[in-house]
Amino acid sequence: MLIGIFFGIVMFKSEAASWFRIYEMFHFGSFHMYGIIGSALVLGIIGVQIIKRRNIKPLDGSSMSLQPKEKRIVRYFAGGIIFGLGWALAGACPGPIYVLIGAGYPALLVVVFGALLGTFLYGVLKSRLPH
Repeated sequence: MLIGIFFGIVMFKSEAASWFRIYEMFHFGSFHMYGIIGSALVLGIIGVQIIKRRNIKPLDGSSMSLQPKEKRIVRYFAGGIIFGLGWALAGACPGPIYVLIGAGYPALLVVVFGALLGTFLYGVLKSRLPH
């Protein structure tokens, strides 16, 4: 919980949850968000490599494994479009939505409800979707 609170404060103070910064990013007007996303990507790669090389196990003692994903373009293309449209309509990707609610923007509760509804609908329709 404390790590999540700290992460939210960092996101808010770095303006990663700012609608204007996101708008700027999509118009290629600033490097700010690309720098944040790029550093998260680099840290993620380093973290995964440390986990693999040191054979770090989860708390339950089982072995950790990363399964390769199928290389079918339709699923990533369709999912990316849906995710991008949701991001554009909400003005924030899923992580910053909670940060913005905590910062005092209760209108984003509607967005959280929509995200949860979309997740539920995916679960219901998963067997009928092209995977």
